[in-house]
Amino acid sequence: MRSTQVLLAAVALMLPAAVFGGIDDSDLPTASVWYFHADFEEMRSTEGGKSLWNWLEKEVFAEIRQDTGVDLSKEADDITAFAAEETGVVMIMRGDISRDTQDKALAAAASAQRFETLKSGNKVFYYVQGDDGAERHNSSIEIDGMEDEFYFSFAVRNKLIVTSRREQMEELLGNGGKVAGNKSPSGALFVLTAERSLIQAGMDADEIDSDEGGGFESNVLRNTKQVALLIADVAGQIAIEAQLITKEPEMAQSLAGIVRGLIGLAAISDDMDPEMVQILQSTRVDVNDASLKVSVTLSPQVVVSALEDA
Repeated sequence: MRSTQVLLAAVALMLPAAVFGGIDDSDLPTASVWYFHADFEEMRSTEGGKSLWNWLEKEVFAEIRQDTGVDLSKEADDITAFAAEETGVVMIMRGDISRDTQDKALAAAASAQRFETLKSGNKVFYYVQGDDGAERHNSSIEIDGMEDEFYFSFAVRNKLIVTSRREQMEELLGNGGKVAGNKSPSGALFVLTAERSLIQAGMDADEIDSDEGGGFESNVLRNTKQVALLIADVAGQIAIEAQLITKEPEMAQSLAGIVRGLIGLAAISDDMDPEMVQILQSTRVDVNDASLKVSVTLSPQVVVSALEDA
């Protein structure tokens, strides 16, 4: 079970964390509450993305390789994960997944408290149930809806499919691993896209625990409907954009003023790292009706340095 858990943990590490080689809002089921997409193939092939890829290789994939013997840096081209009320949690990893990796995942899953081999049509999938959640509760990493039990399959060529519900696994296997996306985007989560996107993520703000952060964070989330994030390569630089859709246009203006004020105060703080001051001074804050956009374009070296210091 450990190998699949570590793979899911790699996704969770990036959640709170698009090309059109990425995803857009039509690729997500209706009423999705969060989504995440990482395009590793794009990272490896773009000037700015390579720096982010090297950091992931060192900080994430190396740990997975050490814990499981699986080298995802060579086998994963992209990962998409999302959750919706009607689908539960779904994760699809696309890439040239070797027979050796599949065998290691199966061996690890077979040691779980409960392991079953199932079939949908002529496609095989597996059910895994953990012991009692003890390991999960001792971990700082969780994926809502997929803590103690899940289904997974390698039956679709070049894809690892993981779901929290049997019905969704059977539907995906019947569709060749393709998600039945939302054909009417009205009311759905919005997706930020770019020509060379590296990471896309978004969430319904109601799904975020606004009480944990308290104060400023709680007030922001209380007045926000959706949050979206995009990290993309733009001419060898790393462009980062976050958008909040607020409940009222006036709230977007108010939040913009607050964000600008906080940036200004932090930038003149004696305790602020010079590199962080540079990031803050380069940050733009824009408002369009009920949408608040915060964006910044940075050198890959600055981004990696900030990740290493986090």
